[in-house]
Amino acid sequence: MKNPFEYDSKRIEEEVSEIRKMVLKMNYGAGQGHTGADLSETDILASLYFRLLRYTKDNPADPKRDRFILSKGHGVGGFYCTLAQAGLLRKDLLDTFLKFDTHLPGHPVKQKSEYIEINTGALGHGLAIGVGLSLAAKRQNLGYKVYVLTGDGELQEGSNWEAAMTASHQKLDNLIWIIDRNSLQLADFTEKINALEPLDEKLAAFGMDFREADGNDPESIITTIESLDGNGMPKAIIAKTTKGCGVSFIENQPVWHHKVPTYEELLKAIEELSC
Repeated sequence: MKNPFEYDSKRIEEEVSEIRKMVLKMNYGAGQGHTGADLSETDILASLYFRLLRYTKDNPADPKRDRFILSKGHGVGGFYCTLAQAGLLRKDLLDTFLKFDTHLPGHPVKQKSEYIEINTGALGHGLAIGVGLSLAAKRQNLGYKVYVLTGDGELQEGSNWEAAMTASHQKLDNLIWIIDRNSLQLADFTEKINALEPLDEKLAAFGMDFREADGNDPESIITTIESLDGNGMPKAIIAKTTKGCGVSFIENQPVWHHKVPTYEELLKAIEELSC
């Protein structure tokens, strides 16, 4: 099984620009959302769905498919727009985001879309579920990989470190944990709320084969992940990103964790992304 697109990094950058525009329009229409987180993770999601994940469009339940878990469930807006751009979700559904009885609620819900693996939203759960799926792949000889995207503030949940310890003990080298390291959470910078550094040393201490990548550069993401090998160690990628990436007045601004654009801000943001 392979990725249905296998785009190069330049083509993925084009998809990223369109996805970011979709995110802004969707959040503006809904009047709510997590704009900063959505824009932060877009390069990572696009690199996965347009290059790295092995899956088939016509059989989302194929047992040999790679699994993806969005543990930072509040970033579901970026996820929905990536799925829509990849043709895995009808684009007209984006207009129903967060509306009553929508197929697109504020966190991923498996029962709402066949391309969502796990219900997430309570931070700290995704990696543990990913460990279970990775172990199942090993024991059933199915050969799939499990990708888990967490936030960085999310790492303040101890369940992540319990999961990392178990992944290391079980030698789950088919687990790829991607950390969206945008250094912001909720209302401030992570290092002011509850410092995470030295994050690389923590990952090493828990037995992770860790790498760093530019999380807003598809080429860096792809090169880093495609260089991973089956050395018996679970993988961790510190993907350094900019929260609100792509729009100058949103970038690195804590207020944009929850904020959505006004009509004037939407037009300005779309103009920047179109340059």
